Amino acid sequence: MASILVIGPHPDDQELGMGGTIARMVVQGHRVHLLDMTNGEPTPLGTPERRAEESAVAAKLLGVSRTLLGLPNRQVVHSLEARHRVAAVIRQHQPNWIFLPYPIDAHPDHVATTRIGEDARFDAKLTKTTIPGEPWYPKRIIYYFCTHLRMNFQPTFCLDVSHQIEMKIAALNAYRSQFIENSSPVVDMVKTMGKFYGGRIGTEYAEPFFTYEMLGFGGLDQLI
Repeated sequence: MASILVIGPHPDDQELGMGGTIARMVVQGHRVHLLDMTNGEPTPLGTPERRAEESAVAAKLLGVSRTLLGLPNRQVVHSLEARHRVAAVIRQHQPNWIFLPYPIDAHPDHVATTRIGEDARFDAKLTKTTIPGEPWYPKRIIYYFCTHLRMNFQPTFCLDVSHQIEMKIAALNAYRSQFIENSSPVVDMVKTMGKFYGGRIGTEYAEPFFTYEMLGFGGLDQLI
């Protein structure tokens, strides 16, 4: 079983982009940890306290652990300090895989988060540094889609989440201040996109992912 770190700019980004996959990995026995770079506030209807409660509920529903790095929302900057703070989290959890937002996005926090995560992967393996913990190098970075751009993207692969879609929607609905109290269409849109990508691979629902690095398979028995 693998250790997996899913990094998101704000609480709810991980659930939006790959909540079904998170739930599926937990069921399969993997150890999954969510890292929120910011608390997501301010927003029109939220508060730091409410967002903390909502993200905790979502994490409990998905069966994962979660921590907040504490960078300022709307001001995430790709810096050496931020890289080393994330590298310390990588050393703590020793993930085999890291999931990051797709690198092309309209939201500066998303773009900066991905750059920080990519460089933190490298920093985490260094010796003779002040970064806490023992050196560690995750084998893979995989990108999930939670982009603010209205763009068509070509995934490297899609994962069947037909049995996890209701869990994903429940986790999203935990963010009442963001999706319920303002009658947001986002949750319905996410479900529609899941249906579309499911159709691409012949399942009811799926989530898309992208990788730059070559994927390796131990066998073809799970190909759909």
